Amino acid sequence: MSDSKLQVRGLVRHFGGVKAVDGVDFEVASGECVALIGPNGAGKSTCFACIAGQQVPTAGQVLWQGQSLLGLQPRERLVRGVARTFQVAQIFEALSVQQNLQLALQASLGQWLALQPLSACHLPQAHALLAQAGLEGVAEHEAASLPYGAKKRLELALALAAGPRLLLLDEPAAGLAGQERQSLMQWVRQLANDGLTVLYTEHNMDAVAGLADRVLVLIEGRLAAQGSFAQIARDPVVQARYLGHSGLDFLGTEEQPHA
Repeated sequence: MSDSKLQVRGLVRHFGGVKAVDGVDFEVASGECVALIGPNGAGKSTCFACIAGQQVPTAGQVLWQGQSLLGLQPRERLVRGVARTFQVAQIFEALSVQQNLQLALQASLGQWLALQPLSACHLPQAHALLAQAGLEGVAEHEAASLPYGAKKRLELALALAAGPRLLLLDEPAAGLAGQERQSLMQWVRQLANDGLTVLYTEHNMDAVAGLADRVLVLIEGRLAAQGSFAQIARDPVVQARYLGHSGLDFLGTEEQPHA
């Protein structure tokens, strides 16, 4: 469908006299993986929060598949195929890893646990998500005991339990070491290859170069540049205001084919 995409139109968010987001327009096509980046104070987090529903825009529209997402509660967004993750992993730490996924699968159906104990619910689907996340070996472990990289993978698996078509990821690689970061972002890349639409924010350029189809750069609340990582890394405004010439170091990664 031509409207099966995320559309951000004239997005504005003011805090008093401060224009944190000042008229941002962009689209993310179905199956596209797009990174939203920018220096501290650029309005990136505010822009993402307006799209993901944690903040209310001063003006503008956020559309998914031609329908507005503004004012919708998380449950209503899930029904429309929109899921998100957070910068700090949000999981059910008192439950086992497998129970986390069983609970998320149960919630995605809008069902309350009644006659059937949680441990017996949705086992095949939970096992499939465990395999996808690479967490089969820790299925029975308490989620609180997981190393942070595994918690981030579990959180992404929880988002996938709802069967979304649009994923909004808030710094998915935050707090991860280099190899963990690359592994998680390759999974995100594969999800886009499989047809999910992905928009994510990120500070680590190795989680952007060679992975995102397109990069959006916010500076002072406005979209300063967009294009491939190679294009934005060579943009004189982006070099002067954000990346410097260090972004060029990642261009070898950008030229590698997506996994």
